[in-house]
Amino acid sequence: MTPRRHATALETVSVIVPEDALEAYEAALRTACGTIGFFLDEEKRLWHVEGVKDQGAEEAALEGALAVAALVTGFKAELIRQDTPADGWLARTYAAFPEQLVGGRFAIRGTHLTDRPTPGRVVITLDAGIAFGSGEHGSTRGCLRAFERVAYRRPRRILDLGTGSGVLAMGAAKVLHRRVLATDIDPWSVRVTRENAARNGLSGLIRAIRADGWLAPAVRAPGPYDLIFANILARPLCQMARRMALNLAPGGTLILAGLLATQINWVLAAYRRQGLRLDFSLREGAWATLVLRK
Repeated sequence: MTPRRHATALETVSVIVPEDALEAYEAALRTACGTIGFFLDEEKRLWHVEGVKDQGAEEAALEGALAVAALVTGFKAELIRQDTPADGWLARTYAAFPEQLVGGRFAIRGTHLTDRPTPGRVVITLDAGIAFGSGEHGSTRGCLRAFERVAYRRPRRILDLGTGSGVLAMGAAKVLHRRVLATDIDPWSVRVTRENAARNGLSGLIRAIRADGWLAPAVRAPGPYDLIFANILARPLCQMARRMALNLAPGGTLILAGLLATQINWVLAAYRRQGLRLDFSLREGAWATLVLRK
């Protein structure tokens, strides 16, 4: 698969929302944008959510998703548009994607980097020209840091639910030398994960499939799992709590992310009702990662 290159005109679309509307509007912009960013205005306590998309693409989907976000949150955000010339976009993306050191073990690097990796790190290589999943988000970083702390348990059956670009699946496969099932509802994410796995020499260990969460028999069949990554969003994490618990092996580890620190108690309550206990939690800026055991 050839990575996305932006020869066509691009535009940046953004909204400014309060924290309790962040999740819904982030999901809305994802319906049309390949890359999403979050920026907190500390003084006003408002979140700027922005994404980059091809001009004119996915307009109906975006309009519908924004309407749903407004209905769910009770907050109607103004959509701001700004032309983003394709010329130079890739160069700016490269400049914003230096080697990222995550925790004490991982280094995430773009294919554009020519210097040597930091010694002693497990290197995950990504194409920065692919417009999402570069590993800089606090939820991804939190998952990798959490995995460092539980890798000694040597889980055998591993699932990365909502894999995105496959960063978590690749981290687990590289450290444990185990097979990992990576799933996502988005076909583009599945294609990107397969390419990233090949780029990192992990095609034999990572199986990437398109699936709608636990509704897919192909996801349930290999379980119960000893380790599940679920870097999604707080609301679907709560909705999946029962299924997640049913498909986690006794003694298994569940790493949950994609939630804000302010949403910890809400998500944790859903999983405690299913008999899971909190092992530990981590923070990366405004984002939280929960590690639970069965």
